[in-house]
Amino acid sequence: MLPQAWSSGTDTVRALRCDVMGEVRDGARLLLRGWGYWRRRPSVMAWGLVPAALVGLLVLTALTLLVVNLGTVAQWLTPFADGWTPFWERAAEIAVQGVVLAGAVVLVVVTFTALTLTVGEPFYDRIWRAVEREETGTVPAGDTGFWRGAVDGFALMARGLLVALMAGVLGLVPVLGTVLGWSTGLVLTGWVLAHELTSRALVSRGLSRTERNRLLRAHRREAIGFGVATQLCFLVPGGAVATMPAAVAGATMLAHRVLGAGAVVNGAPGGAVSGAGSSTHAG
Repeated sequence: MLPQAWSSGTDTVRALRCDVMGEVRDGARLLLRGWGYWRRRPSVMAWGLVPAALVGLLVLTALTLLVVNLGTVAQWLTPFADGWTPFWERAAEIAVQGVVLAGAVVLVVVTFTALTLTVGEPFYDRIWRAVEREETGTVPAGDTGFWRGAVDGFALMARGLLVALMAGVLGLVPVLGTVLGWSTGLVLTGWVLAHELTSRALVSRGLSRTERNRLLRAHRREAIGFGVATQLCFLVPGGAVATMPAAVAGATMLAHRVLGAGAVVNGAPGGAVSGAGSSTHAG
């Protein structure tokens, strides 16, 4: 009996692990489908490079300045190690450099996304509309204008600051701190990115922030898979600029997924959420 029970429990854990990883992979695949729009709608996607390139140049300059002065910053933050032996003093400085860099990367990714979506509102609106027409046959008529994007952008940067602080605190844990800080920052930033990038498709259907949070929490693993994949692409040199249009397209499909795939009812796939805004049929 005991071996059978142990085997059954092991199989259950293995099945749950496979299920979790499968949902994370499904989320990441949505970004790949977003990349597919470069082949299907190249001109619309290409316009999305313009704001991404402008904002990318700004944040890259800021990050470069930080990296160049990272040693000075670490020395300023570790006065407590001045009396230590050279080995431990240097170890403390390297650990602090890792923590500062992890927090900076979180802020850069989140700030880049928020500023790019705000500055590039007309360009990304065209991408979103193209994906809506192709995937659902309609374009929801809810408000997705500049000021809504600006407010969401500030909210995104505020959440990014909290994530950066959390990653920084975890980075202070002895021995494993740097790994904990980077991995936590990666996952939490992925969640924040998924939330922000799907907001256009969800807000256009009349969903409040509370309703959007509820939907994404119900599909948390897919959202994190999409967001982490997006962030990893952002970390590749030049990847943020090229990925941003694909991320907007993929996030629209993620929004369809969390709403429930199927027929379009009142602008919402599957009629998953009541109170959705009306739709404009594609011409």
